[in-house]
Amino acid sequence: MNQLDIRSSALFPEVKLITPPVFRDERGEFVETFCINKYDFKDRAGQKLVFKEDDISVSRKNVLRGLHGDKVTWKLIQCVYGEVFFALADLNPASPTYLKTETFILNDTNRLQVLVPPFFVNGYYCLSEQCVFAYKQTETYSGAGNQIAVRWNDPGLAISWPAIQPLMSQRDIAAPGV
Repeated sequence: MNQLDIRSSALFPEVKLITPPVFRDERGEFVETFCINKYDFKDRAGQKLVFKEDDISVSRKNVLRGLHGDKVTWKLIQCVYGEVFFALADLNPASPTYLKTETFILNDTNRLQVLVPPFFVNGYYCLSEQCVFAYKQTETYSGAGNQIAVRWNDPGLAISWPAIQPLMSQRDIAAPGV
């Protein structure tokens, strides 16, 4: 089995990119997607992150979900089946990377995971016929009213989505700009 690879994103030092080891043989593959002893992440105050909730979203091709986030929750995100175009943006006005964005392809082949800090919004677009998007959160979900939502195609963020007219929830269609 390969080693766990954890590195910072090219743009955001707090955003971590994780590639877990994959064991493959004639039966298929085995992937350890999380182990508290190996994923030793700390928040801005130096406290170890403790994940309190796991969520899964199943989407079909051309579905776009997001951009959502909040001011307190860290998320460990991955696509366990299929392929997604994943985008995130820094919405912390005190940050030197305020309104900067970064995108990644997450899929069941590269197994890339992204650790997203508070004050970041994120969203994804399903590229495959179906995708399963999974994430761990350090806080339990407390409703859309406690989240930050930003319009997916906001010109202030200028995310180059691979979509023109995605399928979206009413909440995401009505999301404000930055």
